[in-house]
Amino acid sequence: MTNFSSFWVIGPSGHLSPECQCCCARPRMSELESSTLIKDGERSEGGVRMVLARMPRWKLLLFVVTSLLVVAACIVIPVAVIARNKVQPAPPTTHSCADAARMIIQAAMHDSSPHNYTGLAFERLSDLTTIFGPRLSGSKALEDALDWILQKMDEDGLANVQVDNVTVPAWVRGHEYVTMNLPRKKDIGMMGLGGSVNTSSEGLTAPVIVVTSWDDLDSKASEVPGKIVVYNVPFVEYSTTVLYRTQGAIRAARYGAVAGLVRSIGPVSLYTPHTGSMAYASDVPQIPYAAITSEDAQLMQRMQDLDMPIELTIYMESHYDQPAQSRNVMAELRGTELPDEIVVVGGHTDSWDVGNGAMDDAGGVLVSWEAVRLLQRLGLVPRRTVRVVGWTNEENGLAGGNAYADLHEGVGQERHVFAIESDGGVTAPQGLGISAPSASIYNMYSAIAPLLSSIGAGNVSSPGGGADIDPLRAKGVPVAGLLVDRTKYFWYHHTNADTFDKVDPVEIRQCVATMATYAYCVANMEEDLVPNN
Repeated sequence: MTNFSSFWVIGPSGHLSPECQCCCARPRMSELESSTLIKDGERSEGGVRMVLARMPRWKLLLFVVTSLLVVAACIVIPVAVIARNKVQPAPPTTHSCADAARMIIQAAMHDSSPHNYTGLAFERLSDLTTIFGPRLSGSKALEDALDWILQKMDEDGLANVQVDNVTVPAWVRGHEYVTMNLPRKKDIGMMGLGGSVNTSSEGLTAPVIVVTSWDDLDSKASEVPGKIVVYNVPFVEYSTTVLYRTQGAIRAARYGAVAGLVRSIGPVSLYTPHTGSMAYASDVPQIPYAAITSEDAQLMQRMQDLDMPIELTIYMESHYDQPAQSRNVMAELRGTELPDEIVVVGGHTDSWDVGNGAMDDAGGVLVSWEAVRLLQRLGLVPRRTVRVVGWTNEENGLAGGNAYADLHEGVGQERHVFAIESDGGVTAPQGLGISAPSASIYNMYSAIAPLLSSIGAGNVSSPGGGADIDPLRAKGVPVAGLLVDRTKYFWYHHTNADTFDKVDPVEIRQCVATMATYAYCVANMEEDLVPNN
């Protein structure tokens, strides 16, 4: 880089001007003879006075102001950059629930607070799903993602970053397909269901019988032996319709079916098959079981209605490997007065092996984690401990939730006073669904709801909870599930379409604010929240 300040020349006009050494013409010797050349480090006191005396006043003033600004920038900018990269949490303070809620919502929604809080849930959800992709229990992708989460939690400065070691099943999908042979050739959109057995290496070819309900299956029981049962059951409501996925293989096998296919559990389909868990019973044969698209289930229904013979070939390599080791991951904001009383917030880190598991449930983990980090940044440290947990193996085993309850509730001095799970997507929050062991606890916790009305999350209902915290509920812990707008959630639930692009950056901030407000307000309550204490 050329040094443009090495030489200063007083020209014939008597004005001070820089001379570029590399690109400006050198002055003629006659000019030099009539000029005073001042080199860096060689400026005499008299020369400087002469320069200043000959300089017009306005140029002198401009020169002085510019120099001062340059010096100030050299000091202020590096200090500001360093300070930004080392934002420190605010000193711990105690606030009323209402005051804390206002601070939380302001910071979460606007990235504005006295402590330069910047929300990271959206950014980190993007990174997690992009870097690691789907995270099925037993996979390397899940364990690598857990390492990443632990590293980031430690960088956040949260307390007690730790794990629970958990043994989990390791189901592997393998190659799979379904082909229609009759009445015409066609590839069928499908996904094997989690836990399904495989077919033989030659696949399985059989005629099809389509049914629309359990009653329809029962009425056609005599026609089922040796056939593939296809459940063409329209989506009504998840908890009802999903029974055809979880129980369908058992019911079909009882009547002698050799395999089963279920219409994917979702209200809308763009030829998107949905995977998910299924079950077997010990008193009936285990048959291959998979989900197919809504479009293909309805197609086969129309074919059957026209008395057209339907024949399919199913090929599945699905199987279990040896159980694997996984982990629940967690970190805390330690309480100031009752640190052994816990408010836990979380979601599950694992996902199915399709899509990126953004809505189900990396988003739930990230909003819970960010809620705790937000409290830390704002200096909102409550009387009790607030803990974030990323549970493992929710999708196909619940080993993480069961292990957490066994290891932490009622063990030593730890007692949980509230557990909140986000496992329904991170769309616009509406409030909480709460299950409490007593009306008094329910009323105390639900009284927080109006503080969230400004972001649309002021609703509360009963019951509520989540799969990972149900073991805590069984031990008498009040539990809640984050209620969100689920209008489109089941469009891409358990599909290849569960990807980061479905997440809205404003809605995820609202979820963070909702989780953080409930966590702080309950953790800071003056009342005795531990039964029989």
